[in-house]
Formats: sequence, C-alpha cells, structure tokens
Amino acid sequence: MAPGGRAMALAFMIGLLLLMFAGPALYAVDPGATEVSYSQFLKDVDAGRIRAAQIAGETVTAERQDGQRVQVHVLDVNYVLDRLEAQGVPVEYARPPRRPWWAGLVSGLIPTALLIAFFWLMTRQASPGGQIFQFSRSRARLYRREENNVTMKDVAGVPEAKEDLAEIIDFLKAPDRYLEMGARIPRGVLLEGPPGTGKTLLARAVAGEAGVPFFSVSGSEFVELFAGVGAARVRDLFQRARQNAPCIIFVDEIDAVGRHRGVGLGGANDEREQTLNQLLVEMDGFGPAEGIIVMAATNRIDVLDPALLRPGRFDRIIHVDPPDRRGREEILKIHARNKRLAPGVDLAQVAALTVGFTGADLANLLNEAALLTARRRKPAIGPEEIEAAFERIVTGGPEKKRVISPDEKRRVAFHEAGHAVAARKLEHSEPVQKVTIVPRGRAGGYTLFRQEEDRHLQSRREMLDFLTGILAGRAAEEVVLGDVSTGAANDLERATELARRMVTQWGMDPEVGPIHMVDPGVPVPLFGLPIDRGFSERTASHVDAAVRRLVGGAYQRAKELLQRHREGLERVAHALLERETLSGAELDQLLQGA
Repeated sequence: MAPGGRAMALAFMIGLLLLMFAGPALYAVDPGATEVSYSQFLKDVDAGRIRAAQIAGETVTAERQDGQRVQVHVLDVNYVLDRLEAQGVPVEYARPPRRPWWAGLVSGLIPTALLIAFFWLMTRQASPGGQIFQFSRSRARLYRREENNVTMKDVAGVPEAKEDLAEIIDFLKAPDRYLEMGARIPRGVLLEGPPGTGKTLLARAVAGEAGVPFFSVSGSEFVELFAGVGAARVRDLFQRARQNAPCIIFVDEIDAVGRHRGVGLGGANDEREQTLNQLLVEMDGFGPAEGIIVMAATNRIDVLDPALLRPGRFDRIIHVDPPDRRGREEILKIHARNKRLAPGVDLAQVAALTVGFTGADLANLLNEAALLTARRRKPAIGPEEIEAAFERIVTGGPEKKRVISPDEKRRVAFHEAGHAVAARKLEHSEPVQKVTIVPRGRAGGYTLFRQEEDRHLQSRREMLDFLTGILAGRAAEEVVLGDVSTGAANDLERATELARRMVTQWGMDPEVGPIHMVDPGVPVPLFGLPIDRGFSERTASHVDAAVRRLVGGAYQRAKELLQRHREGLERVAHALLERETLSGAELDQLLQGA
C-alpha cells in the first residue's frame, strides 16, 4: 500500500474510534445537562435539592433548586422513582430518544474494520507485495532475456563445470536437433560445492548464454507459516515456467526444502515434506519438449532426499570446486575489469598467494583493496593495498593501535617466533611469508604462510608436521618463559579439530585403524532422544585417547624442536621486538647457522 493510502486508512480508523466513544454524548437525552454520579444524585434527592425530574428509559434528568440541570444513568428506575416521590418531587415520563442511524453503522463498522486490518497485516507477512489472496503465488524472480546480461565470459575458474553445461546451453538454443536424435536433455542439474564458488553465477550464465528467461528462487521461500502454501507455490512456479518455456528454473539453497523426509518432528517438518513431494511431482510432470530445465545449488548434498537425486529429476550433478592457480588468475582478471590497477600489480602472484580462495573471496579481496586505495587517496590499486587486503581477510580485522605492556609483547614475540622457527625447520611445512607481532583482529600477532602450489592430497607425515607447527607457539612460551598463556586458545582448537579428523575421517591413527567414524547425516538431538552415532562408547573412548596422543605427541615434538633451536628462537623473537614485522627472507637470514 502506498504511503497516502496508509495515511487515509489510519485516519479512517481513528475517525471510527472517535465516533464510537463520542456517539453516546451526541444523542443524549439532554445534551445541556451535566453528568453526575449516581451517589451524588441520591444525596441531592434526599437533601431536597431537586425541584423536578424527567425519566426517559434508564436516564434521569433533574432540575436543581438553583436551576442547574443534571443527568444520571440508573439501573433500577423504580427505586429512584420511590426516592423522588418520597421527597415530593414531581416526575414526568418522556419517550427515550431514538438512536441515530449512523450509531448502529459505527458499532458494526469498527469490529469489521479491525478484522480487515488484521487480515491485511497477515497477508503482508505472508505475501511479498501484501496483496490479499496471494499466498500461493511463487516468489520466484523472473529475469527476461534483456534483463540478464551474464554470460560464460563472466565465469572463470570452473572449466569442467562450464564444459558440462555447454550442452544444456546448446539444447536451449536448438532443442529440435536433440529431440530428432531421440536424446533427452537432463531435466535437472544440481550444482554442488562450497559457498562462494560461483554456483548461482553459473546458472545465470547458462540462461544468459542461451538467451532464455531465468526464474530465481530460494529454497526457504517455498515454506511459509500456512500449511500447503509451499506446495501451491511450487505448482505456481512451474505453471509460470511453462508459460515462458524454454526457460531455466534456479532454486538456490535447495537443501532448505529438499532434506531427507521423515527425520524431523512437528508440523513445520510436515509442511516442508509436502513442498518437497510437490517438487518431485512437478519435476516428473513436464516432458522434454517443454524446454524447462531445473537448476539448483547446494553445499549440503549429503542431506538431500534420495528421491530428489535419482535420474529423471536431477540427472546431472556438477561439482563446483574452488579454483586452482590458473583459475584464480582468470577470476582476478574478470573482477579487475572495472578497477584501476597500478603497473606493479601482478595478478599471477596474487593468484599464487590466495591458495584456497573461492571466486567470492577473490572478488572481496580486490574490493577491499579498492576501498583501501580510495581511503589512502591513491590513483590506482598497488601491491601494498592488495597485500593489506589479503591480511585483513585472512586474519579477520585491521591493524590495531592498542598499547601492549612489555611483558605481553615479549610473550607474543616468542609465541610467533615459535611458529616461524618450527615452520622453517620442519620438513613438510609451508614457507613463511611474514611474521608479525602487530595486533590484527583478535590476534596479538600472526604468522603468514605461502603455499607454493595447489595441493589436493596430504600425507600423514605432512599432517603431523602441520600439527606440530600449530602447537609450536605455545611450546615456545613454555620453553623460554616457563609458563603458558591464553594466547594459544585458537591454536589448541585447530590442533584438536585436525587431530580428530585424522583419527575419525582419514584413519591416520595406527591403534584406531583405517575406519571412517563420522556420520554426515546425524541430526541435532531433539527432546533428549538418543542418536545412533555409528560407533560404541568404547570406540569413542579410543578415539578420544588417540586424539590426545596425537596432540600430546605433536606438542612434545614442538618443545624438543625449539629446545634444539633455542638460539634461532631467541634471535627471531628479539628481532620481532625490535622491528615488529619480519619477511620470509629476513627470517631465513636470522636462522642461518642457528
């Protein structure tokens, strides 16, 4: 509703309420009489201050000896009449005033208006535009050919996914060629991968490249407060798609509506299952000649219902993984199109630095660098801004200018020196790019590593070296200062999580053995109901003991390593206290001969 309409509706409601409360005064027996209380009126009668009285229904109007007219509403007229006659007051009867026609209209309009207002508010909550009786309309946003300018040129870093989607694009452009050969194009394509890898962008690029309408909706937008709304919205979505075929229906975060059936409790779960059932029926209900392709995205494929993943519904599952080094460079080039880069910026080096970054992370990196450049009032984004943006993303905050006591600063220096020295001396550790004791985010200091190449597999020895490097900061505090602090809380959390995964997922503990003991489909406990974890309490005790052995062994190894290289540890810590930040090359110079 427009602002003017809301103001008129509010004024109308206020006017009705005023009429309701002011109405009795407008059609009173004697508008000129003064209202008095019942007890005061009886006192005036008994005291002889009443000269004459008139009774009309349940209203008594009286004239006092001083000429003032008063009015009172009574319940027992006969009792008042007896009191008046006992005092010799002349009484006359009058016909009660007829109630105005508008009084009944007002009394009926007010509850009706309140009911309509309540119903209107409910529809505002249940439908996107507030239209009455629009609960069942789909909230999918339609992007027509001229509104979607995203093509495959705007997508990089996922060559395998683009190759899999090429025939989908070709079918949407020329479906007759496939139908003549008896080929059936996949009805559903599921894009599966970590967040930020470009699943939604891929779906839009397919529609933009093929030049077909694109319906975009989130899985959570199907299920609402009212029962049956989700299923009705699914029907409405596919009906709209048939009217715009050939087209693409894209359901983002489909796990919100496509989870396993029968694993929840309560009515909300039943409503979600009804919506999923309707989605399954609709995906079976349209033929290949209709030209409707359903694309969906999720990062939780393990929780999807098997009926949704069978052939005939989502025939093709495309894994969208984080990009490799070449893919990251291509993505950086795309996001750098509208940004002014300094001549010294090498996107290939930035791609080598950002191992593990997704497309969304890389876009955020260049955006943070652009914001920092504008803040510094520089004409173009330089390597310093990109490095500062990278450190901000990795460490979780800007540099802090807080004052640190000398003792705390010394402890942080030895803690970070422990990480750096262990990384330099361990065989399978990544090279150190930078170590600093300048606070950033929640960290008092940090050690930044540089991965020289993308790696998809890691051996047990590499994992043990990594575990040792994580715990080397706390070990340095104990070796040099003789005590530990709370600064290693995050290191302990990471080390424990890594050790548990080594035992339960990767089978890297010789005593527990090569067994996978993590059930990805374990639901959240409800109402204290027991959950089958897939292994016994005795096995869980063995897992806890194995995790403790791995963490304890890595910590002891880190202490022994730093004791052997105590001289180098002291050099690095004192250099950090003096300069606050050391590069990888400066670290190597300090550790030469140590």
